[in-house]
Amino acid sequence: MHFDSATIKMLLEGTRDTLYMVVVSTLMGYVLGLPLGILLATSNVDGIRPRPWLYRILDIVVNILRSIPFLILLIMIIPLTRFIVGKSYGSSATIVPLTIAAAPFIARMVESSLKEVDRGVIEAAQSMGASNWTIIWKVLVAEARTSLLVGVTIALGTILGYSAMAGTVGGGGLGDIAIRYGYYRYEFDIMIVTVIILVVLVQILQGIGMMLSRKIDRRRI
Repeated sequence: MHFDSATIKMLLEGTRDTLYMVVVSTLMGYVLGLPLGILLATSNVDGIRPRPWLYRILDIVVNILRSIPFLILLIMIIPLTRFIVGKSYGSSATIVPLTIAAAPFIARMVESSLKEVDRGVIEAAQSMGASNWTIIWKVLVAEARTSLLVGVTIALGTILGYSAMAGTVGGGGLGDIAIRYGYYRYEFDIMIVTVIILVVLVQILQGIGMMLSRKIDRRRI
């Protein structure tokens, strides 16, 4: 397996574009998913501000979005992507469907993390007259920060996989390289290298996330 400088440059640029898509879409996913997850956790029947009707609506919306396969979602929202970005292909355009796919997934992880917080800690804060806003940020989020950080790590790995799928419609990054060269041109050596790079990226991101979560967890002890 021998690659010339042009191929190496292409792989490096593909790696850069993949990281760009994953990091930006994860950040945007948390902008939407974090408050949605908090609403799910707090409006449930056992939440600090029960609103069963609101929970049911949000639960249905999240379940619908999560049940749509990413590749189908990617194609479905091409008009929206074109409206926001001005085009439907490339790494910047792929951020739109990645964000929409990531937000409900992140919301569920946030909801699950917040529900793990000891009920006694919440009741203690309520007995001291803490407002719901204070309980959310100073109790729920603070107590669940280790679990939330692990969730970030999982989200990064999942979105990285989604970004590779976007290569089937010219989404840019390593997935696009694997499809164009490995599939259409039968250059399987390039496909193998892109897969190896994706695996390495997942391991690096998960390693960093787990290391940070362990450090944060030690500070709580």
